[in-house]
Amino acid sequence: MTYETLIFGIENGVARITINRPVQLNAMDVLMAKELALAAKQCSADSAVRCVVLTGAGDRAFCAGGDVAGFASDPDGSIA
Repeated sequence: MTYETLIFGIENGVARITINRPVQLNAMDVLMAKELALAAKQCSADSAVRCVVLTGAGDRAFCAGGDVAGFASDPDGSIA
């Protein structure tokens, strides 16, 4: 599966999920929340995955929290 807000890969039993919105300090929006849930399900469904590493792109922040402006523009979570 291709993700818009994540970089995802599995190698040697290790799943690596990188939150990839460095300009927004990796703040979580509705799409990212949905993609993180899908990536977690993908890891859970793969019996070869023994470890999941969650990281953030860029060098300023792992994750700044919720993207308040993004959530405000989509209060019912219908984006994506």
